[in-house]
Amino acid sequence: MQYYQAKTGRTPGTDFREIYAKAYGFFKILKNKTKRKPHIRSVYFNKQKIFLDFFWEHMHNKNPRDRLRRLKYFSAAIELIQKTKKPPESSRNPNKKSEILHRFRGRTQDGYYFTVQIKELPKTNQKYLISLFPE
Repeated sequence: MQYYQAKTGRTPGTDFREIYAKAYGFFKILKNKTKRKPHIRSVYFNKQKIFLDFFWEHMHNKNPRDRLRRLKYFSAAIELIQKTKKPPESSRNPNKKSEILHRFRGRTQDGYYFTVQIKELPKTNQKYLISLFPE
């Protein structure tokens, strides 16, 4: 599996509120660039939009310790989605056959590995950032 080498490192800190404030602040910058659904454009998907709203719903379902662990990689994950040209692992969602899941692997500047999962709806060709997690 190929890894994207990010120029961004993990967000420093150990307190959940501190990490959440930095990650959500970064998200607000992306959110303020559009009047509609927050999104970023991906080089791998030919500059198609990757919507970010499902990610925050998913994060609120996790416990604070797991959120802290995942949100440290948020800025590196956004960079990966925007800039990677490396192919992901793609497969059908085992729970819902009408969805395709793409898993991109990345490495932060400080040497930590992480995975970003994007859901694609083939009918509408829309893509959503679902999850990110350290390896």
